[in-house]
Amino acid sequence: MRNLVIFSHPHLATSRVHRTLIDAIDDLPDVQIHHLEAVYSHGDIDTAAEQEACEHAARLIFQFPFYWFSSPPMLKLWMDEVLSFGWAFGKAQKLRGKPLQLIISSGGPECAYTAAGYHHHTIEQLLSPFGAMAHLTGMVLQTPLILHGVPNIPGIDVSESQLVQVQEFAQRYRALLLSPHSRVRALG
Repeated sequence: MRNLVIFSHPHLATSRVHRTLIDAIDDLPDVQIHHLEAVYSHGDIDTAAEQEACEHAARLIFQFPFYWFSSPPMLKLWMDEVLSFGWAFGKAQKLRGKPLQLIISSGGPECAYTAAGYHHHTIEQLLSPFGAMAHLTGMVLQTPLILHGVPNIPGIDVSESQLVQVQEFAQRYRALLLSPHSRVRALG
């Protein structure tokens, strides 16, 4: 398998954005999607199975809505459990050299993620923990693909113009997964 999508979204049933993104890549032959909340609804992550899947993947993709400047809780739990000392870092680095791609949706507009913007930080600054994690594990963090300006909050619907934006983004995501290489940029 070439692409392992570690997907975290606690409210997928009400998410037009991430359902559209998953639908856009679901039929690709070299993509395996792990929706963490669906597979591990009780939070008991099968660490050995996840590590084995990661080892067999050529590229890891973390797909998630940006929650409080980070990932949803289940993805954080997955990282805590799966990226363990002695396997992902320390004496062994089983993921060394593997590309790590972030696919993120953000409710705020792109201009909110600047030093002068609403959040007072750039998106690169806010994503720096992922850069640190990639560095520690030896993975190569790719330039993130970020969909700005679409609601992540359950109960807030996506407008028709935003849905067009989501569909265009979904095609970029699909093309990225079909390409063997993508641009590398260190965050942090």
